[in-house]
Amino acid sequence: MNRLASPSQLRASLIRWAVFLVPLVLLLGYLSSLFSGSSEDNVWFAMLAKPAINPPGYLFGIVWPILYVMMGLAFAGICSAWGSRMRPWAILVFAFQLVLNLIWSPIFFASHQIGLALGVIVVLDVLVMVCIWLFWPIRRWAGLLLLPYLAWLLFATVLNWQFLAMNPDAATLEPGTSSTRIEL
Repeated sequence: MNRLASPSQLRASLIRWAVFLVPLVLLLGYLSSLFSGSSEDNVWFAMLAKPAINPPGYLFGIVWPILYVMMGLAFAGICSAWGSRMRPWAILVFAFQLVLNLIWSPIFFASHQIGLALGVIVVLDVLVMVCIWLFWPIRRWAGLLLLPYLAWLLFATVLNWQFLAMNPDAATLEPGTSSTRIEL
């Protein structure tokens, strides 16, 4: 026998990993959002000047859960690929990018550090690209599942940059105070 495991054993391993990882990734994303105050009722965020490409707030509540499910499935596919020599590297890079993903919201929404958040998301973009590159030869479908995530992150990077450009004083804004913007 020249196989490590039968197809049914591989499917069972993938299912076990998915049953654990998809809810975990969703939960971590939810907790990051909850603790950062990244909802539509964030007073500080409401005070910011918004770029023209800023989507409606409800869209984030639709897109992120879908992306987290896809991320969890992709990660489960890699975790269940026992025979791959690149598996440990792929797992490590995925874990690092997930940590950066989870700390972006608290940096942006809770700490009001738009510039630092931009730096974090740029590094996150690169790590997700590396992740896709590592996932591709292990399980191509896992790499494909991360492509919408990368696209959304690249859009979010542009959005973050525009927020920074339009709100250079964002870190000093205090909720409850009003400011008037005058343009000549």
